[in-house]
Amino acid sequence: MYSSLQGKTVIVTGGSKGIGKGIARVFARHGANVAVVARNLGAAQACAVELNCENAKVVAFQGDVQNRDSMKAVVKEVHETFGGIDVLCANAGIFPSASLETMTNEDWDTVMNTNAKGTFHAVQACIPYLKQAEYGRIVITSSITGPVTGYPGWSHYAASKAAQLGFMRTAALELAGEQITVNAVLPGNVLTEGLEGLGDDYLEEMASAIPMKKLGTVEDIGYAALFLATKEAGFITGQSIIVDGGQILPEN
Repeated sequence: MYSSLQGKTVIVTGGSKGIGKGIARVFARHGANVAVVARNLGAAQACAVELNCENAKVVAFQGDVQNRDSMKAVVKEVHETFGGIDVLCANAGIFPSASLETMTNEDWDTVMNTNAKGTFHAVQACIPYLKQAEYGRIVITSSITGPVTGYPGWSHYAASKAAQLGFMRTAALELAGEQITVNAVLPGNVLTEGLEGLGDDYLEEMASAIPMKKLGTVEDIGYAALFLATKEAGFITGQSIIVDGGQILPEN
């Protein structure tokens, strides 16, 4: 168990469900206080009630990563609630599907504004508070889609996830002098609420593409983020960890 996170404050954007909820759960289990940030306050509150435990305090906050002022306001509120901010898990993201031939400017802009610009807004809002921390950590949830692989219907999503890694590397350089690290986790096929309703046949087909023959869990991503947020990982910055059960390894 990483004791260096006990009592630290972690913001998880898009934290009310899916991978974000898994990240929040793992940090809470390891004694960190967690701010679950989501556009839907009711969903964030339900998540906070579920994840609260003896070792940590989990609190819900409403914020929209697409809106710079919203993120500045919610980050300030988190700071006032917990007395500091140590870790940002910039996880909020969307993945609608649209072919190149049918995609509209609005489709493109919505995905980029949430996934890429939303990461920028969250990071920028947290920087003043991370500078005050004993050590600051930023962990971005990217994807294998875009930085490593492609998938039909996700050209806008892939572009946004690749953009996150370009942003990460330069942010890591700018913040290194402040002892703030910036890294990313790249999930492969992970079982979330959105996939559970697609049926066993679909899930089995997805799992068959993975050498380990199983889908990842949201906690698998959470533990990778947890490691990058620890004091022990303090000499790692500007890097990405692929968590995919070997999905990208086969040649065909």
